[in-house]
Amino acid sequence: MSKPILHMAGITKVFNTEEMETHALRGVDLSIYLGEFVSICGPSGCGKSTLLSILGLLDLPTAGSYQIEGTEVAQLSLSEAATIRNEKVGFIFQSFNLIDELSVYDNIALPLRYRRQPIPHAESDKKLKECLEKVGMSHRASHKPNQLSGGQQQRIAIVRALVGTPSLLLVDEPTGNLDSRNGDAVMEMLRQLNSDGTTLCMVTHDPRYADMASRLLHISTPQLVKEPHETAL
Repeated sequence: MSKPILHMAGITKVFNTEEMETHALRGVDLSIYLGEFVSICGPSGCGKSTLLSILGLLDLPTAGSYQIEGTEVAQLSLSEAATIRNEKVGFIFQSFNLIDELSVYDNIALPLRYRRQPIPHAESDKKLKECLEKVGMSHRASHKPNQLSGGQQQRIAIVRALVGTPSLLLVDEPTGNLDSRNGDAVMEMLRQLNSDGTTLCMVTHDPRYADMASRLLHISTPQLVKEPHETAL
């Protein structure tokens, strides 16, 4: 098998307070390969959100190695991590995390505007319009997020995550705030993105959607455990 896009070895996360020490993750090993669709499941409080935050460089591990496309990122500063995150990782959140004061167009343009190497306006404008057209939202480009339905907002959130052509797309409970019809539509869109070559890692409580992934991982303790029908990590 080719080298993984993402590789974790011995990842530990400890939260310290004056009263106690909490091990949110303990010795997690994980590799994700180009074109995979990986789903991570587990009960509340098992460490899924902590793992996703570290995967997306929103937080850094207490110990262990984490490489993205061969670059060690576990010991970066927060500002260095933010730069890598903007270029390598796309995020889709349960709560959409769109900015109501900005238009749909400006919301999805944000990742491109924070790049180390600025993208010429004509090039970025072309890319933004193509992405909106891909999800059937070109006619909503000038609208504000609060003028859209939940399903439409999640489509825009997906476009924003993809516009920078990330190496990895992280998806956190993408259907949690949607009804079943819109949830099914969003998951079908994610499935199609994966079929087109996008590498996905998704956290979900819904077993119907978890089973759409090509590989299912389960966290029942602070360590990552494969499903019984899979080989060990």
